[in-house]
Amino acid sequence: MKLWLGILIAIILIQGALFWKYQRQVKDICRQLAFLMKYDSNMLITRETDFGGIGELADLLNEWMGVRRREKREYLQKEKMISDTYTNLSHDIRTPLTSLDGYVQLMENCESPMEQKQYMKIIQERITSLKAMLEELFTFTKLKNDTFHLELTTCCINKIVKSTIFSYYNEWTARGIKPEIHISEKLLFIKGNEPGIRRVLQNLIKNGLDHGQKKISIALFSMQEQIFLQVKNQVEDAKEIDVSQVFERFYKADEARSKTSSGLGLSIARELVLRMDGEIQARIEGQEFCVEIVFPKNEFS
Repeated sequence: MKLWLGILIAIILIQGALFWKYQRQVKDICRQLAFLMKYDSNMLITRETDFGGIGELADLLNEWMGVRRREKREYLQKEKMISDTYTNLSHDIRTPLTSLDGYVQLMENCESPMEQKQYMKIIQERITSLKAMLEELFTFTKLKNDTFHLELTTCCINKIVKSTIFSYYNEWTARGIKPEIHISEKLLFIKGNEPGIRRVLQNLIKNGLDHGQKKISIALFSMQEQIFLQVKNQVEDAKEIDVSQVFERFYKADEARSKTSSGLGLSIARELVLRMDGEIQARIEGQEFCVEIVFPKNEFS
C-alpha cells in the first residue's frame, strides 16, 4: 500500500513540475510576444521545451512574424518607391511648367500674330508633354498595385503591331526616318491584353524618338513555341547605355535628350510584359540598342 501511495505521490509531483514548467513557458512566450510587438524587434521567439505543443506553437508564431515582417518591408519599399516617383516626376514636370509660364508671358507681350501663333504651338507641345508624363505616372502607379488585374484574352499580335506601327508613319516621315519592318506573314496569337501590347510597343518606339535616333527596325517572328518582338534603334554612343538599368524607373541614358520623357516608359513596358507572362530584355548589338520581348505561343498560332 505504501508503495502505491509513493508512486502516486511521485506521479503527482512530476505532473505538477511539468505543469509548472509548461505554465512558465507559456508566460515566457507571452512576455516575448509583448516585447516584440512593442519594440518591433527582428528577434525570434525562443523556448526551453517542446512539450505539450510548445515547440509547434513557437515555430508557427515565428513563421507568422516572418510573414508580417516581409509584408511590412514590401509595404515600406512600395511607399518609398511611390514617394521617389512623385519626387522625380515633380522635378521633371517643373521644367515644362516654367517654360509654359515664360511662353505665356511672351505671347501676352507680343503684338505679331505670326509670333503669337508660334508661341501657341510651343505651349500646346508643352501641355501635350505634361499630359503624357502624368499619364505615365498614373499607369506606373496602377501597375505597381497588387490589386490591379490585367485582363488577358487571345490576341493576334500581328494586327496589333501593324496598326501601332502605322500610327507613327507621319511622325517618322516628318523626321526622315525609314523604319525597317519585318512581320511574320503567319498569324501569331498570344494570351495577352491588346491595349497593353499596343502600349508596350508605343513606349519602345517613343524611347527611340525621344533620344533622337534616326534608325529603327521592328521584327515580329516565331520560333518553336515562342513569339519574339524585337525593336532596335541606332544609338550614337552605346557606352552611355547601361542595359542592366534601362527598365528601372527614371533611368535616362541621356538627360539632355529626355526633357519630355518621364523615364517611366520602359518600366511600364516591363510591368505590362510580365503581367502577360512574357519576358523582356535589353542588349547592345554594335551601335544598336535592342529590346527583345518573348511571349509563349497561344494554341491558335
